[in-house]
Amino acid sequence: MTPILYSFRRCPYAMRARLAIASAGIEVELREIVLRDKPAEMLAASPKGTVPVLIVSDQVIDESRDIMDWALAQNDPECLLDMPAEGEDWIAAIEGPFKTALDRYKYDTRYEDADATAEREVAASILRQVDPQLRQTPWLFGEKPSLADLATITFVRQYAMVDRDWFNAQDWPGVIGWLDRFLDSPRFAAIMTKYEKWNAQMIPVTFP
Repeated sequence: MTPILYSFRRCPYAMRARLAIASAGIEVELREIVLRDKPAEMLAASPKGTVPVLIVSDQVIDESRDIMDWALAQNDPECLLDMPAEGEDWIAAIEGPFKTALDRYKYDTRYEDADATAEREVAASILRQVDPQLRQTPWLFGEKPSLADLATITFVRQYAMVDRDWFNAQDWPGVIGWLDRFLDSPRFAAIMTKYEKWNAQMIPVTFP
């Protein structure tokens, strides 16, 4: 039975799940949703109502990192899991304080006490930590990407897109090059194909 993936094209969590699935070469039935009109089938499988949601037989995986781990456990041809322990520390920093600051920067009007400029700087201070390394190597831990890259770079993209002119004006050429390499890559193009909103009557599409 082909696994089913409920996804939303621009969600950074869904994007990183698709990156791992594509790297693993696993075919799934992709169901593109609209966040304001979530399908009943998805909510029945995962009542929390967030994407991505992967259904594998009778198993429901509804956390993006868990989906990445599941996909790469099936097949890891790029050896994405081959990374130093520092990779997990970096993922935790991006998932935690960076994402918190990103949300308060991008959506500052939703938070009564948020200062967008201050939150932008909190996130920037985290990115500056890896800029020296990224000036030396194209990816966080060498010449090829690892899970640490693919699990975090979609959030860096979201951060950069809030004000790309400001982002590009910062003195972090390593970080800029890292993001640009990803955005210019065939892997990014492959996961960003546009699909029509899924409904139960539509013929399903496959991914990757």
